[in-house]
Amino acid sequence: MNDEPSWDFYRAFLTVLRLGSLSAAARELGLTQPTIGRHIDALEQAVGAQLFTRSPNGLLPTDAAITLEPYAKTMAAASSALLRAASDQRDTVAGTVRISASEVVAVEVLPPILASLQEKYPDLEIELSASDAIEDLLNREADIAVRMAEPTQDALVVRHIGDIPLACYAHRRYLERYGTPHSFDDLKTHRLIGFDRQTAYVRTLMKRFPIAESIEFSFRADSNLAQLAALRAGIGIGLCQTGLADQHPDLIRILPGVLDMHLSAWVAMHENLKTSPRCRVAFDALVGGLQAYLKRTIGNKPPL
Repeated sequence: MNDEPSWDFYRAFLTVLRLGSLSAAARELGLTQPTIGRHIDALEQAVGAQLFTRSPNGLLPTDAAITLEPYAKTMAAASSALLRAASDQRDTVAGTVRISASEVVAVEVLPPILASLQEKYPDLEIELSASDAIEDLLNREADIAVRMAEPTQDALVVRHIGDIPLACYAHRRYLERYGTPHSFDDLKTHRLIGFDRQTAYVRTLMKRFPIAESIEFSFRADSNLAQLAALRAGIGIGLCQTGLADQHPDLIRILPGVLDMHLSAWVAMHENLKTSPRCRVAFDALVGGLQAYLKRTIGNKPPL
């Protein structure tokens, strides 16, 4: 094939790779299964290699597909960024802004901030990526990111929000049933909520608090939202942002001063977007809204 493969082929490839079947990819993309099949066949001819093999569990990627995946994802990010940039109107605040934030921040903290932003700018459209995976700002996978680790990439506009305090909490119902721990050793007899894999933040936590390595969790989840839901359901004792816990009177702080810690929050965007009205107002709204959230959190912090 002398011509460059169509972007549609790569989009079909990424969707099949993610969903594992032609029919599922067709439903998501609004195309027919034969069309998706033709796109995959054409891409295989273009790259000169088979991309998928059939198995009882669906289509499995070959080594060639795994090699191709990061490049196709870069193309997808560039295509999405192009459409967002094309929606930008230089003299007005309109168009689409893609914001990336951790699950808890995206679900529990940002909605009121974004609601106020869109009330002020009704022509502004928001795409919110709620994920603990760090999306790449340099490759324009997102326009703006709220991160819990300092961005180290060059060519970014970065604002440090401050340190969001966290502490151990348990639901009142749990404490009535199992009692309140009064020392770190007491935690060994309690149900603890935690993680089932070590993320970058968890590894940082381990370095800061070596005692965390000796903790055994009776409820584990790789989703911080799932951990928060378990805490609110009374499953056990877990970490929570104090600003979120303050909104739930039945969450009681455990061992104040013993296991207290913090998350450093940052807002970042690519420096090329600082002249974009839609990105500038969204960036400023996120900085201002998160600073106000932090101020309320610290203001409500009870004495130790």
